[in-house]
Amino acid sequence: MLYSDNNITFNYEEAGTGPPMLILHGNGPDHKMMMGCMEPIMSRQEGYRRIYVDLPGMGKTPSADWIKSSDDMLRAVEMMIEALIPGERFLLVGQSYGGYLARGLHRNYADLIEGVFLLCPCVIADMADRELPSHQVMFRDNQLLDELTEAEREEFTSITVVQSRQVWERYKTEIISALQLADVQFMQRIKESGGYPFSFDLETLAPFTKPSLILTGRQDSMTGFKDAWNLLDAYPHAAFSVLDRAGHNLHLEQEELLGAMVIEWLNRVKAGTIDN
Repeated sequence: MLYSDNNITFNYEEAGTGPPMLILHGNGPDHKMMMGCMEPIMSRQEGYRRIYVDLPGMGKTPSADWIKSSDDMLRAVEMMIEALIPGERFLLVGQSYGGYLARGLHRNYADLIEGVFLLCPCVIADMADRELPSHQVMFRDNQLLDELTEAEREEFTSITVVQSRQVWERYKTEIISALQLADVQFMQRIKESGGYPFSFDLETLAPFTKPSLILTGRQDSMTGFKDAWNLLDAYPHAAFSVLDRAGHNLHLEQEELLGAMVIEWLNRVKAGTIDN
C-alpha cells in the first residue's frame, strides 16, 4: 500500500489485527525481508497488527531530497508513525540499520513503545569503529554454488555463513529482489556526508524498561555481537543471545531459534514488567 501526504510518500504492508507492531528492515532490502522473517511466527500469534514499511530509498518508497542523514531518516520513520498509528502504543522491531533507527525512536516515543526486538542491530554507525569477527563460513553447499551465476554467488557468499539451498532460496526471494530496487546512491550520500551516526547520543537516553529481545549472530561480520552486549544497561529487561552458525542473515540461518525467542519475548510483553 502507498501512503502519501505533503511531507512523505512511503510503501507499507499490513497483516493481522490488534495492537500495532512496527517492523523496520535494514539498509538495502525492503519490507519483504522482514515479512519473510516475522510472518511465519506472527501468523500463529493472535492479536497483533503487523506493519511492514519500506524505508526511504528502498523497496517502493522513493528517496527524498530532504533526507540527508540518519536524523532525517529517523524523522521519516516518525512521520510514518504519525500517519499510521498516531498516539497509539506499539511494539517495535528493527533489523540492522532498522535496529539503529528503532533505538533512535526511544527519544520521542519511549512512552508509547511496549516492547522492542532488535535483530542483528547496528549499534555503532561507522563500520570502521565496530568490533567485528572475520567472515567465517559454517556450511557450504558446493553444488549449489556451482549452479549460481558469478554475480549471484558473490552476493550470496559475501556475508552468508550457512550457504545452503534452503537459505539461498529465501535469500533470492526476500533479499536479492529488494536490493535491485534500492537507491544505492541515496544511502551512500548519507554515509559519505558524515550524517550516518545520529547527531544525538543514544547513551544519554533513559533506559528502556519494557520487555526487549536482542538477537545477534556469532559470525556476523557486518554488525557483530560484541557491541550489542553493551546495550544491556540500556535495556534492563532484555533477553540477549549470540547464536552460533548465524551471521547477519540470522533470520535465515537460525529460523527455529529465532521463532522460539520471538514467542518468548511476546509472552513477556503480554505478561508486562514490574520494576522494583
